[in-house]
This record gives sequence, structure tokens and C-alpha cells, in this order.
Amino acid sequence: MTQQADAVREVVGPVVEAAGLHLEEVIATRAGSKSVVRVTIDLPEDAVGSLDSDALGEASRAISAALDADDVVPGAYTLEISTPGTSRPLSELRHFKRARTRLVTLKLTDGSRAEGRLTDVLADADGDVLVLDDDRRIPVGDVVRGKVEVELKRLDDAQDAEAAELGESAGEDTDDDSDGAGTDDTTEGHPGRNEEG
Repeated sequence: MTQQADAVREVVGPVVEAAGLHLEEVIATRAGSKSVVRVTIDLPEDAVGSLDSDALGEASRAISAALDADDVVPGAYTLEISTPGTSRPLSELRHFKRARTRLVTLKLTDGSRAEGRLTDVLADADGDVLVLDDDRRIPVGDVVRGKVEVELKRLDDAQDAEAAELGESAGEDTDDDSDGAGTDDTTEGHPGRNEEG
């Protein structure tokens, strides 16, 4: 992590925590005369589902205000705030906990693969264990790599249910993923304090 990213993390960390969220990653890069600051936030590890657009918008405004007030990014900058998305590899215990209810594919240390819906992550006497929907139990230590599979049918079902709740026709587009299926990688962009236009 760069010194700039460390400085940004120090400023936005408390803001993200105060919003009841988790600061996943901070990346700060220089592009010509401007900087680009990318902040990835997520729900706490015990939450199921996705960060909704209203909560993301509120967090984005608070993060932007904190960075402008603290002046840790010199000159003009662009702030991009997003959620991890389904493309994030499952590499930490919190990632597995956040993937509960999702369809996952796991590559195991013996070279085999396991696929199923992750229903729980339990602390066992021998370590943490992933529980799949067919009651298979896989020690986290046996997982080399894990990923969430995108489920388009599940996304369609969630959108149809939401449209019915709102009194809209099921065929209209809705952009909220209320059950957490599909892609989470929502991005809010903000010009920084000194950014013009």
C-alpha cells in the first residue's frame, strides 16, 4: 500500500466504521496532474446480502466530505467508491462469511473441486468450516481458492419480487439487488475538492 493510500485509509476508516460498514481496500494512484482514489467498502462479515445503493450513496458522501476536510490528497482527485463484487476471490474468512447464501466454487488442496450454496461458516475445534447446502463440511484450511458464481436466474427472481412490491411491471428494469445475488460491484464517483466540472 502506498503512503497516500495509508493516509486516505486513516481518514476514511473511522467514517466507514461509523456507518456500520467495513473498509475493504484503498488504492491511490496518480494519473498526470490528478489522483484517483479508489475505496472499496462492504457490509460487516456477519451480514448477508449486498450493500444497497442508498447506504453506498450515504457512505460515499461522508467519505468525500472527510477527505476534503482533512486535505490528505493534494491537488485535484477523483474519488471512486465501490463494493467488492462477485469477482472478488474468497481468500479471507470474512469473504466466506459474506458469501453465505451464495453459490460458490471451491478449489481444494487435494486438487478436487466442491460446488454448492454456502449456508454457514462455523468455528470448529479443528478450525473454521464451510457448510454447503448438501451438508458437506469443508475446512477453510483445505480451500486453495474460492469464488462466488453469478446466478442470473436468482437475480431475475429478486428483481421480479421487488417490482411486484413496488407495484411495477415485472419486466421493467430495477437496479437494486435486494437478496445479494448477482454482481455487487456498484461504483459511486465523486470529483475531489479541487476537481473542476
